[in-house]
Amino acid sequence: MPQRIPNTRTRIVAWIAQLTAAAILAQTLFFKFTGAAESVFIFEQLGVEPWGRYLTGSLELLAVVLLLVPRTAAAGAVLVAGLMAGAIGSHITTLGIEVQDDGGLLFGLGIVTMVAALVILAIRRREIPFIGSWFDKARSTAADAHASRA
Repeated sequence: MPQRIPNTRTRIVAWIAQLTAAAILAQTLFFKFTGAAESVFIFEQLGVEPWGRYLTGSLELLAVVLLLVPRTAAAGAVLVAGLMAGAIGSHITTLGIEVQDDGGLLFGLGIVTMVAALVILAIRRREIPFIGSWFDKARSTAADAHASRA
């Protein structure tokens, strides 16, 4: 269950990061699902056209929905971080920073989206699926250790 972010400023930062990542991903969906020339080119270079484009688009759509629901935002951020690791890695290893004279725009958007995902994960770390509860255990262990020294 998601925990309420106690600090208003932190909650605002989380929402800005969530909306930023969701907006960037949402605007790319049209290009992936309609077979825009640049999207087709990218996935051809990676050797996964068309199925890779459709799979990536579907996962990005899922990530957008997850990011916009507070209860699932941490799961969405995990998905976004994974997708952006793949995108950034593809740019670095295969595509290059600049794709079809875009001036590095797609690479830059990938970096911004990854940073947004990492900010969300830092703020909502206790809500990360499967491992979030470890943060509570670490906090209570540290508090116990501090209390025993006092």
